[in-house]
Amino acid sequence: MQPQEAASPSIEVARAESRRGLLWVMLAAVLWGTVGVTTKSLYALSPTNPLSVGFFRLALSAPALLAACGLAVGARMFAIARRDAIAVVVIGAMMALYQACYFAAIPRVGVAIATLVTLCTAPVIVAASSALFLGERFTRAIGGAMACALAGVALLVGFAPGASSVQADAPSGVLLALGSATAYAVLTLCSRRLAGRYHPLQPIAIGFTLGALALAAFAIASPGGLVVSYPAVGWLHLLYLGLVPTAFGYFVFLAGMRTTPATVATLVTLVEPLTSTFLAWLLFDERLGPTGGLGALLLLAAMVVLYRDARQ
Repeated sequence: MQPQEAASPSIEVARAESRRGLLWVMLAAVLWGTVGVTTKSLYALSPTNPLSVGFFRLALSAPALLAACGLAVGARMFAIARRDAIAVVVIGAMMALYQACYFAAIPRVGVAIATLVTLCTAPVIVAASSALFLGERFTRAIGGAMACALAGVALLVGFAPGASSVQADAPSGVLLALGSATAYAVLTLCSRRLAGRYHPLQPIAIGFTLGALALAAFAIASPGGLVVSYPAVGWLHLLYLGLVPTAFGYFVFLAGMRTTPATVATLVTLVEPLTSTFLAWLLFDERLGPTGGLGALLLLAAMVVLYRDARQ
């Protein structure tokens, strides 16, 4: 009986850390959910394009992340082991690729299908990869939460067979969306690999700096070019995008990833479209129909299942 009594406090601490990590990841998802309404407001203020907004998200977040990382770890900020250097570079490249592919898919297949393919295939990719490479178990609770979350997102984005006209370049759009989902999945897995060995700010500070440089090349090469002229209010929007949902959002996401399996973290981030939809209704009077309401309930059900599973 004594070994069990001695182990109880450790088990309780582990459970508390697991719950806390899950809540951190959920907070990150809520912050990411504000990106859509902020971007929509920015579009109303000034002519711009998606790649320019994506570039400034990373470019404005990188200095804040580097400064905060320098204060937190000092001279060790760039002390990345050689075995982990590739993972940091991959994080930056995948963040740039994620945005570039997603924004390129939208004009080809529309926002609904691009979002559906990106968000709904990423958890499947992460689940399969985690089982293969990270040794994580795929429990019944995670499977049930995944089913609820995928169905919820599908309903939330208004997906319905035959609802959208098929365009000639639709196959390339779907492939781009799949590329976006794959990039996000790889980013998640790399973050999970580094989370236990470094301060959470280290990989994102360096990775986002590299990602900003990569995304700048995408933006400059795009037909619309890199838009750099914005009114003062527009720059405030861009600063918010860079500092709050990006810099702080990814910080708390990686902090939560320390005790949250990659599969669970990816599923929890599906609360992002729920937050976006609620804010769009609140600020722009964009209303959900019965189908969208059911999707929101399914997403909430997935979050409850995951939280209960984390407690166990």
